[in-house]
Formats: sequence, C-alpha cells, structure tokens
Amino acid sequence: PQTPLLWVLRDDLDLTGTKFGCGISSCGACTVHLNGTPVRSCSIPIESAIDSEITTIEGLQGKVASAVQQAWREKNVVQCGYCQSGQIMAATALLAQNPDPSDAEIDTAMAGNICRCGTYPRIRKAVHLAASLMAEEQSA
Repeated sequence: PQTPLLWVLRDDLDLTGTKFGCGISSCGACTVHLNGTPVRSCSIPIESAIDSEITTIEGLQGKVASAVQQAWREKNVVQCGYCQSGQIMAATALLAQNPDPSDAEIDTAMAGNICRCGTYPRIRKAVHLAASLMAEEQSA
C-alpha cells in the first residue's frame, strides 16, 4: 500500500512514459494527473490513489493535449527529452484550467518541472502557442 504510484505505473502496468527523476518530488519528471490535478507520482502512495482517475502521458488525449503536443513539435521544445512527459502533463493541466495564461502564470505552473537542458524559453513559447491553437479551434 505504501509503494509509490510511479513504481506501480512503470513496473506493474508497464507505463514507462512517466519518468523517475529524483524520488523526492523536486524535479517533476514523474508528473501525472490525479483526478485532473498534476501530482508527483514518486511521492503518492498507491493506497492514496485508490478510486482516483489517473492519467499518464500515454493516456493524455483531447483538444488541450493535442494542442500542447502540436506546439511542442512546432517550437522544437525537446532536447534530451527526459523531462518532457512531466512538462507536457503540467502544461496540459495549466491550459485545462487557464486557456490563456500569462508568462508569470506559465512560470508558476511549470516551476516544479526541472529541465536539465534549459529549454524553459521554448516551453513557455509552446504553452502560448498551444493556447493560441486552442483559441483558433474554438473560434472555427
């Protein structure tokens, strides 16, 4: 019951898109959505996730996810890629709650996700682009 959700996802369910980074909730590589809220799966005991809706990078779908994925490609965000599943999970949660975030709101929402390669400017541009893509789709 105390096994971290991360290890159940990766080892038992073979959902390896969620990455182990630090094991202490500091880097964000293990971010998943728990009932729509981004959480660090390395610090959530599986017993705390019972009867919850868990979404990993493998299950991410919908208009927000599509816009984020397209923006990530167009802005060439990924460098090494290790942190990107956590980054994308954080960005989709942000845009689901706030479809037109400011730079400060993006920085706050993404602050817990560390990128070793320093692609933060591209991440911010991609979040803005995803917001624009969502707005275009909604107005069409």
